[in-house]
Amino acid sequence: MKVSDFDFYLPKSAIAQHPSEKRDHSRLMIVDKVKQTISHHHFYDILDELTPDDVLVLNDTKVIPARLIGIKEDTDASIEVLLLKEVSKDTWEAMTKPAKRVKIGTKIHFTDILTAECVEILDEGLRIFKLHYEGLLIELLERLGSMPLPPYITEKLEEKDRYQTVYARLSGSAAAPTAGLHFTKELLEKIREKGIEIIPVTLHVGLGTFKPVSVENILDHHMHEETYTLSEESANRLNLAIKNKKRIVCVGTTSIRTIESNYSNGFHPGTFETKIFIYPGYQFKAVSRLITNFHLPKSTLIMLVSALAGTELIKKAYLEAVETNYRFFSFGDAMFIK
Repeated sequence: MKVSDFDFYLPKSAIAQHPSEKRDHSRLMIVDKVKQTISHHHFYDILDELTPDDVLVLNDTKVIPARLIGIKEDTDASIEVLLLKEVSKDTWEAMTKPAKRVKIGTKIHFTDILTAECVEILDEGLRIFKLHYEGLLIELLERLGSMPLPPYITEKLEEKDRYQTVYARLSGSAAAPTAGLHFTKELLEKIREKGIEIIPVTLHVGLGTFKPVSVENILDHHMHEETYTLSEESANRLNLAIKNKKRIVCVGTTSIRTIESNYSNGFHPGTFETKIFIYPGYQFKAVSRLITNFHLPKSTLIMLVSALAGTELIKKAYLEAVETNYRFFSFGDAMFIK
């Protein structure tokens, strides 16, 4: 299976540079994988699509303002550091630009009270840094860092909270689980009132989710590990949903990767690592429906949605999305695969 099988033409103008004025007023394409049909709606219409036979799984991770610009000690060169994952106390895996200037022992100063020292060199521009600081790290990041918006978003984000879901709770992500950006508190309450159970999981989004595929044969692609947590309560509620033959509807590809990584003769509470790679041919174990955004050409995410809905149907849906001016990527419109 080739990466080029998942390529499509996308005009630059289709890339959303800012969120819709109201979260739940973005467009919603409904793709019925059984009937092989495509229809067009608004996101608030998702309420009509969900029934008490569904449980809705949300990723409650919270994005940290993890993009830092510092000065390399001795040379005063400007270095960008994007914190991805805390591998041990105050030791972080991070992307760096330009990576070639950062060697073991390199110190980067962000302020008088926050310094990163490179302690290990990894592949693909990644480094391991030991952070030295005073006070609380999250408070320093809130003051010094910026939201790690994807490179295809070039306009300034006026409101930081628009790159957070309204249910974000546990800090740790380097990117937002963007399918969840369409929900409002009011819409979630209406979903609950309709008798639909909402179950949180946590996957901290890192390089595994958005790393580009740089090989032609997708089987050669290496997925990076990401950390996810399933609480005992959520595991019990999911197991009960399976027992009662309810459909698991995941909000976003991170939720679907959490559910499919964890399920093995039931769901199991705890904190785990996953590098699951879902592409056509994958047999889903627990998930049947997905709410997601429109993804990058040749990405692991379009491979995942193709695995769920079928490659040909997704190709047709994406072509129709381009032709009818849907907005793509993080701040773009949504798709419901049912």
